[in-house]
Amino acid sequence: MDFSWKRNLYVLWIGVFFTSTAFTTSIPFIPLFLSSELGIDQHLEAWSGISFGITFLASALIAPYWGSLADKYGRRPMLIRSGFSLAVLYMVTYFIYDPYLFVVLRIFQGLLAGFVPAAIALVATNTPEQKTGYALGIMATAGATGGIIGPVIGGVVSHYIGNREAFLFSGGIVLIAALIAVFFVREKNFNRSGARSSIKEDLKLALSNRSFTTLLILAALATFSVMILEPLLTVYVMQLGVSGSEAALQSGIVFSAVGIATLIAAPQWGKIGSRIGFSKVLFIGLLGGGIGNCLQFFVSDYVEFGALRFIYGLFFASVYPAINALIVKVTDSSFRGRAFSLNQSGTMFATMLAPVIGGVLGGIIPIRWVFIINGLMLIAAALFLKTHALGGSVQTVAADTGKQPARP
Repeated sequence: MDFSWKRNLYVLWIGVFFTSTAFTTSIPFIPLFLSSELGIDQHLEAWSGISFGITFLASALIAPYWGSLADKYGRRPMLIRSGFSLAVLYMVTYFIYDPYLFVVLRIFQGLLAGFVPAAIALVATNTPEQKTGYALGIMATAGATGGIIGPVIGGVVSHYIGNREAFLFSGGIVLIAALIAVFFVREKNFNRSGARSSIKEDLKLALSNRSFTTLLILAALATFSVMILEPLLTVYVMQLGVSGSEAALQSGIVFSAVGIATLIAAPQWGKIGSRIGFSKVLFIGLLGGGIGNCLQFFVSDYVEFGALRFIYGLFFASVYPAINALIVKVTDSSFRGRAFSLNQSGTMFATMLAPVIGGVLGGIIPIRWVFIINGLMLIAAALFLKTHALGGSVQTVAADTGKQPARP
């Protein structure tokens, strides 16, 4: 394992980067695609919301099933399955002219997703324990980088080639990720002789472990805190004095500030976590993110806002690597694929619900107060973590083989 873990890390980073880039290349242009290409001229907001949210709902519901298959047959096959499936679905979108068929394709994109959790599970399982925190910190930067570059690439492709072609381009990028998984990713010898567990059994095992359940809740809360602001940031930038013609550009800069901070800080938090413990790093990230959100209540112009978002990002960059590393600590390796898939289910539900709740709150109270609510939620999560020590492991080996699992 020692000779190949770095190669796996590098090639999986590229695969996750391409997958995230493909996703963010096409997602921002769904309303334009529905309007200009599929003829939706009424209830465009509803169509856009359904097209966006239905993918996350489908992914959240199916993720435990793919996780079970990953623990039975290996994480690499799940990478290949997801990569080629998504590539085909993105490319087929190029030929769609009916909005209902477009929604059906979006459902299948959610049902056949799973590249990122499979990649994280593979890195977590095939990396030496003392290097796991560093590796997961590096992996966190892949999605952040794709999230920064994807909209830029999508804007260029949409402007110079067309909105429809943006989906074709996304398919090509995901195809590269799938080919990377086929030719370059390696997984240590995997035992496929055991019986595959049912989703009901997996949920029972997961819920019996307080530490793992706590991490699932914290991961969902962290994702909720990010996504609740998605429909509000551009409006808030305009409220800070940016003109409508400049709002898209300045909002893009504000959005990218957190991603750039993640690129800088996430690997460092991974190293720090290996030294002082990932529970402490997670506490710092949640507390810093909460305080950073509260401080955004007081900004008076978009420059201050962008700078504060960057500083907030430096702290919040620790949250996901720490949660992933702690999931590794509190679960047995035979349960690892299911653990990260259950984590994906929670974060997908949060991704689907948070923008809706954020939009409702933004219409009821001043947006400034949403930052306060968001910040207090993260601070409460940090205090909850402080009072609930993380320990123990999911009893998967005991359930599957009759043997007691090794304790972390």
